Amino acid sequence: MGDRGWIDYDVLVIGAGFAGLHMLSELKKAGFRCRAYETGSGVGGTWFWNRYPGARCDIESVDYCFLHDRTLHHDWVWSERFATQPEILRYAEHFADRAGLLPLITFDTRIVAADFDTSSSVWSVRTEHGDEVRSRFLVTAVGCMSAPQTPEIPGLSRFRGERFHTARWPREPVDLAGKRVGVIGTGSSGIQVIPEIAGKAAEVVVFQRTPNFSVPAGNRPLTEAERAAEPAKYDERVTLASTTRFGHVVPGTGQPILNTGHDDRLAVLEDRWALGGTSIVAAFTDTGRDLRANALLADFVRDKIRATVTDPETAERLVPKGYPIGTKRLCVSDGYFAAFNQDHVRLVDLRTEPIEEITADGVRTTGDTFPLDVLVFATGFDAFTGALTRMNITGRDGVSLAEQWEKGPKTYLGLAMAGFPNLFTITGPGSTTVLSNVLRAIEHHVGWIRDLLLTLRSTDRLVAEAEPAAQEDWAAQVAAAANRTLYHHADSYYLGANIDGKARVFMPYAGGLDVYRRICDSVASEGYRGFTLSRETLPGPGTR
Repeated sequence: MGDRGWIDYDVLVIGAGFAGLHMLSELKKAGFRCRAYETGSGVGGTWFWNRYPGARCDIESVDYCFLHDRTLHHDWVWSERFATQPEILRYAEHFADRAGLLPLITFDTRIVAADFDTSSSVWSVRTEHGDEVRSRFLVTAVGCMSAPQTPEIPGLSRFRGERFHTARWPREPVDLAGKRVGVIGTGSSGIQVIPEIAGKAAEVVVFQRTPNFSVPAGNRPLTEAERAAEPAKYDERVTLASTTRFGHVVPGTGQPILNTGHDDRLAVLEDRWALGGTSIVAAFTDTGRDLRANALLADFVRDKIRATVTDPETAERLVPKGYPIGTKRLCVSDGYFAAFNQDHVRLVDLRTEPIEEITADGVRTTGDTFPLDVLVFATGFDAFTGALTRMNITGRDGVSLAEQWEKGPKTYLGLAMAGFPNLFTITGPGSTTVLSNVLRAIEHHVGWIRDLLLTLRSTDRLVAEAEPAAQEDWAAQVAAAANRTLYHHADSYYLGANIDGKARVFMPYAGGLDVYRRICDSVASEGYRGFTLSRETLPGPGTR
């Protein structure tokens, strides 16, 4: 961009999941000198690392894919309603190969530090191997949930058996036949993996801290007729991407549950339960903002759990209480609750029987000792911020991003941060991230960042930086959007509540992807309101 002799790249991308791949593809097409660095040995991000048995998307496959390329959308045919991890990974690999991206990616390389050089307006980025590269712009595509969290349990290092985290599952098959397996964690990953483990292991002990709401997936193979009809729906899906709250249609009745009679209400909920998927939470207009309305939906799901689990005591321990449905991630599984009807599957309630230590041969709680051959941690992530704060990013005047976010992250639009020029975050905190279809959010962010970079190039400007006042205003809007919901009634990873010592700040924007897109696009149309775009002094020869 005018000074290529003194920098390695115009744009450096961190991550080669869906966000990083799409960003790299758009940069390549626009003629930017670009490169991506990826910790893993292949593309796919979330779907490269999360290889645990039962891993699959909880958005329908036909919506969990790119829409920016009509031919790509038409050429790829999904096999199931909710695709499995191997199929989604193949899709990511197909996209990367089709776009010719592999030569532009450095694999098996973690970024450990990134420093902004104020004198040259260039990012210096260091890898775990000691290499340093310099780039005018830095784009993080590290994902919202890519920093695995393992609780600090006394004695963990003494355990002599096999130990796995669902987010770092081995590529090679794990043989669980005849083994005693303990699973710690009952969030989305735990709820998906537990039925699979129960089908192979001799004994399964599930250690549950917080019961979670889970609904049936209703997964099935897509019919030939459904596959054949998909290309004709492309234009409609593109329209829905920008005009709906989630980035795809989630059908609802358009009516409040509180104004719906008992029989009609029950009929709607039964239909949604039989259909499967998470649309049950959007069936009525008031269950996401009114506690009385939410309780009617929650009680319906609680009764379904009680009807599924044959042992009443186990059922009650599995029934979520104390928080509204939908304020934690709603889980999807076709066999989770039924798994506890098997004689070799046991539930341990850590609320009443906490873990005291992990021993060489298993787990000891305050009430019992459990001999185990395998420990599986399904304990989630330091979401939204962990992958960024662990990277040692330093902006103007030596300000550390981790220090700046100690009291909770603040961004402008989830895309940029004041004090960190030329740094852009795809689906960063303050954007809709996991509260929308993440593929739709990625496509919007990538296009928005690309257009800003093109604007800078065409106007011969080198630096874009979020203004502090705009960042403060956006933080207030993010908080206000959350306050119009019931999210604050639950201790969730949306608030950082799963990480000891993490500031309790609601991190995603809860106003809907359609509203969010309009806000971001209005910022761009008004000359990137809230950003300072400038021509800062170029470094002289030999300053590299």
